[in-house]
Amino acid sequence: MSGAEQKIGIKIPLGAQDVEARAAQFLVKRRNQANWDASDQIEFDAWLAQSLAHRTAYWRLEAVWERADRLSVLRSGSLAEDAIRPSHKRAMISKISAAVLAIAIVGAAADYLFSRPGDKIYSTPVGGHMAIKLADGSNVELNTDTVLRAEVTNRERSVTLVKGEAYFQIQHDPDHPFSVTVARRRIVDLGTKFLVRLNANRVEVALVEGRARIEAADATMQARAVELRPGDLAVATVDSMSVSKKTVHELADDLGWRRGVLVFHHMELADAVAEFNRYNNVKFIVVGPSIARLEIVGIFPANDTGLFGRAVKTVLGLNVERHGEEILISR
Repeated sequence: MSGAEQKIGIKIPLGAQDVEARAAQFLVKRRNQANWDASDQIEFDAWLAQSLAHRTAYWRLEAVWERADRLSVLRSGSLAEDAIRPSHKRAMISKISAAVLAIAIVGAAADYLFSRPGDKIYSTPVGGHMAIKLADGSNVELNTDTVLRAEVTNRERSVTLVKGEAYFQIQHDPDHPFSVTVARRRIVDLGTKFLVRLNANRVEVALVEGRARIEAADATMQARAVELRPGDLAVATVDSMSVSKKTVHELADDLGWRRGVLVFHHMELADAVAEFNRYNNVKFIVVGPSIARLEIVGIFPANDTGLFGRAVKTVLGLNVERHGEEILISR
């Protein structure tokens, strides 16, 4: 029995160790881009597609790594990555690799030890869409590349948005409030329809109907709680939160993905491309800042890269060329 197993006090199934260790190997190699090539990407994509357990293991370790990155930045001030000598980078990767592998084993054991029977994990692939009806009658729709963990019983109604975007239509129960935890924020339902999106360290909450409260989920945070009204868009980062208003039509456009479409109203091309790339494995690349600032208008099927490319070519007069899994947009 390993030291990690002795400390946790349970025996980790060999399969779980294998999955976590493989996830850690992929993570470390992907972070060291010099050693990552097309064959590695094919192998990685195939491994992720094999099972939800593979995807969940990788996403958990990726989140651990990102938290470690943030702590590293906080401790080192404004030290840029480019200022770190290559030899130091290799040493850091080696140390983090070992740490991630250790976390993988302990993390697998912790999952078996602390997971609750009612927990369910839902996920969608890139370009995917899933409608869920929870045990309390609430409805949730998951957008592309999203992971949601739910614990909904007669006594507890809570979910965690691990990554991605989801639209909630909550059955109100004043005796058992429904809460959504995302990053370090918590949204508490007060009879609500709302949209939540996690983008890196930025959380967006758009209230469509009813009322909701957004508050700190971490007791160490000093963030104030804010009650949202219909049309409110709350944007929260680690140390700030702002609230602005959206019209009914703007909210409807933001929810276009529920119908399988993306709606752009004079959106800069760079932002439109970034949004399109969320839904497709084939990625658009904009070449040049002047092109990136051009604006585009239209309603496009989220998974139709061909139609979007033709519109960019025809309307904006740009060159659109596909090279493997990339589509270059240039003058």
